[in-house]
Amino acid sequence: MNCISWAKTIDALIILQDYELLWGNKLGESGRSFQLPENVHTIGIDELFSKLETNEHGLSKKEALQRLGRIGPNVLSDIGKTSPVRMYVKQYRNFFSILLTIGALLSLLAEYLSPGQGNIYIGIALLGVVILNATFTFIQEYQAEKIMASFHKLLPPHCRVLRDGEMADILAHDLVPGDIMIVEEGDKVPADGRLIDLSALKVDNSPLTGEAEPQLRSLDCTHPNILECRNMVFSGTLVQTGNGRAIVTGTGSNTQIGQLAALTHQTESVETPLRKELNHFIHVISSIAMFLGISFFAVGYFLQEIFLANLIFAIGIIVANVPEGLLPTVTLALSISSKKMAKKNALIKQLESVETLGSTTVICTDKTGTLTQNKMAVSSIVTGFEEIGPDQYPDSGNILTRIMGLCNNSSLSDESPQGYIGDPTEGSLLVYAGKYIDIENLNEKYPRVEEFPFDSLTKNMQVICSTPEKKLESYLKGAPEVVIEMCDSIITENGVVKLSGEDKKQLIQKDIELAEKGERVIAFAYRPTTEIKEHNEGFIFTGFAGTVDPPRPEIKDAISKCHSAGIKVVMITGDHPVTARSIAKKVGLNENGENLEIITGSELEELSMGDLSARLKKRSIVFARTSPVQKLKIVQAFQAEGEVVTMTGDGVNDAPAIKNADMGVAMGSGTDVAREAADMVLLDDNFASIVNAVEEGRRVFDNIKKFIAYILTSNTPEIIPFIAFVLLALPLPMPVQLILAIDLGTDLIPALALAMEKSEGDIMNRPPRSRSEKLLTAPMLLTSYGIKGPIEALAGFVCYFAVLFEGGWVWGQQLAFDNPLYRQSITAFFAAVIICQIANLFISRTRRDSAFSGNFFSNKYVFVGIASELLILSFIMWNPVANLIFNTAPLKPEYIFLAIPFAMLIFSIDEIRKYLIRKNVSIVNKTLGW
Repeated sequence: MNCISWAKTIDALIILQDYELLWGNKLGESGRSFQLPENVHTIGIDELFSKLETNEHGLSKKEALQRLGRIGPNVLSDIGKTSPVRMYVKQYRNFFSILLTIGALLSLLAEYLSPGQGNIYIGIALLGVVILNATFTFIQEYQAEKIMASFHKLLPPHCRVLRDGEMADILAHDLVPGDIMIVEEGDKVPADGRLIDLSALKVDNSPLTGEAEPQLRSLDCTHPNILECRNMVFSGTLVQTGNGRAIVTGTGSNTQIGQLAALTHQTESVETPLRKELNHFIHVISSIAMFLGISFFAVGYFLQEIFLANLIFAIGIIVANVPEGLLPTVTLALSISSKKMAKKNALIKQLESVETLGSTTVICTDKTGTLTQNKMAVSSIVTGFEEIGPDQYPDSGNILTRIMGLCNNSSLSDESPQGYIGDPTEGSLLVYAGKYIDIENLNEKYPRVEEFPFDSLTKNMQVICSTPEKKLESYLKGAPEVVIEMCDSIITENGVVKLSGEDKKQLIQKDIELAEKGERVIAFAYRPTTEIKEHNEGFIFTGFAGTVDPPRPEIKDAISKCHSAGIKVVMITGDHPVTARSIAKKVGLNENGENLEIITGSELEELSMGDLSARLKKRSIVFARTSPVQKLKIVQAFQAEGEVVTMTGDGVNDAPAIKNADMGVAMGSGTDVAREAADMVLLDDNFASIVNAVEEGRRVFDNIKKFIAYILTSNTPEIIPFIAFVLLALPLPMPVQLILAIDLGTDLIPALALAMEKSEGDIMNRPPRSRSEKLLTAPMLLTSYGIKGPIEALAGFVCYFAVLFEGGWVWGQQLAFDNPLYRQSITAFFAAVIICQIANLFISRTRRDSAFSGNFFSNKYVFVGIASELLILSFIMWNPVANLIFNTAPLKPEYIFLAIPFAMLIFSIDEIRKYLIRKNVSIVNKTLGW
């Protein structure tokens, strides 16, 4: 983990160190002021005390209270937070809601002007749709607010401080800069602070830096970067061992975790492709509805000059065009898919994100635990110049295994599935050494005197231990190039010999060979010493250990699936580029044997967006030696190229990138913050689960198009009756109540049945859908409005006129709203549309293949949908209460049978259309050689 890179990127984004701007210019009592220094970790303690106007005894209660009033509580600010009530009300301001609300109000007005015409039911139904859709959208947006709540969980409720020289237990939100806080083992650090006293203090900084290994603290400034400096402790981190006192230098939003929270909140969530498509669809359909409603109202009023009748007509046109059941159907379809994905270890948090996976063009994935098994084990051992197997005990094994066991902060555990607790690399070394020596006995014989922990600058760890002979020895492990340079001797089968320049080159070459096998290589050395200090030379080189985290068995097939589906897979790791290249090849990232494009974290910092853009066009890309926060730049760079990006992560510092990605994926084993920021959580941390989810996402989009085509078809037989009502002076063949009965009743369950259809053809052998591909397309409109819809309308009119003429009706005769003949005629029209929609349901099951392809009975829900349509039809036709609400009447079956030939015609025409599409595609494929 390159923390320098991490901090530099954060600096560029949110100006981490600008304390003057963040805190204001004045602190302290009235009439006195001071400026908080920018580099609180580098200046002397006395100067820091002076600047903060405090001392080692802490602040007085009075001063602390005054500062609390000036600076504010130690909490993370809810920047730009909207109250749930305002957020909910906002959902009623979109075009769709306004349109339906106007329709509802007009219906209630019509009911007021002419009671008993059934308009009150229309108004209630439309308002119900508006409320349902607003509630659904509100739930989606409210989830985003939970991200901030997860940051709050990182802060402890109580803490211990010195006030007036005495220890006091206070609420953590009452901490202020200048307080002296006390932290002990097991505590969650309540604020950022500079240490002034400590005893064997180790802190887990992984919520901030991603570093799994606990970091030993120091009173000295050890690094110019504040995040890597060991004289600091940070809010939200956990004290693993020891205790200490620190002067508070940052509280609330002015802490490192607070800055990260602000960045995550300020990072905009990307609107899902499905939401964009639904908005476009609703806008087009609603515009058509408004245009037709207003136009025909004007024409009708001009011809008849009857305001109320034409108002009802305008309402009918609007209602007939707007698919009221669309969003509820989409919501239910996505919910069903999310449940299916949960069974495959992919938990979807944002329902619309199900489809986003299907349009993904780039997946940026972590290596450890996602592509690999996260089960680090020693794979190679080199002692001196000799490589031996991991199961072979080396001649110099006593000293090599001693270093592995002593220069190590992990511990063996029978309760852990890996056999150890702690850093995976250190744990694997301990497991290896434990096969040959007793680790517990080793630590008793060689007690640790001092530790010089691993640092990203020094790239090594040293411990000084007391030997059984009461002498001191320094044990060293770290990056091979660093350790080799610190050695002047090497232990071989002939004993300790001098290490020449050529010998060092030979060892470096061996390191590269192991790295090329995908191993993480660690070098070991030791030296006698008489001083308790960190040494930089005089060590005796002992050997290498190559550790490896094996790829998941299923990962190669999963990545191959992605390549077949036209999805670019990008690996992001902190490993050395050589190791990263090897792992990438093992898991099959180098598609078709292409050369891998390796981009390091340091290169990423220097590259301009233009240069980075050029390199991102390569087919096979690996980011090596990168920090988690650099993921945000990677996401934004791909998005700038028009890609739909899925990003994985598990740490707090991954949250901004996860949130900004089109599809954020968090590991189930990751932090609360990452899981809250994500759209999907992988319960098994497995990349293959992402691929399964991609396939499900593609299926969802296909099926949404299927049921939209199904729903739109019934719009035509809903619209034409109103046109005939005005232009031909017919009794209205399809009143608004029956339109709503179709849109929110008979069409709903069949549409859901289409959402349950299995994938059509080989769905993972085609590229991701283009951003230009819309839910609403010209061919779909032509098929639904121009072919199937008019046939359904014709079937309705045939049944309608059959009832009227047999009942003695003559052309031009007006029928009262409650006339039994009129009620039977509209029931016949409604029944004809339902019969034709049953045929439409079967042909909508496939977009290109024949309805008879595959197993005709594979989707049992289609037959449940048909049963529901017939049940609702029977209820509306024969139930007295339904007759009252919908103004219908019982009907002879022979009138309904008149619609069957039209249903067969719809089925036959669509089968011919699909055949011509398949034939044309086949010709194109042959021409292009596909």
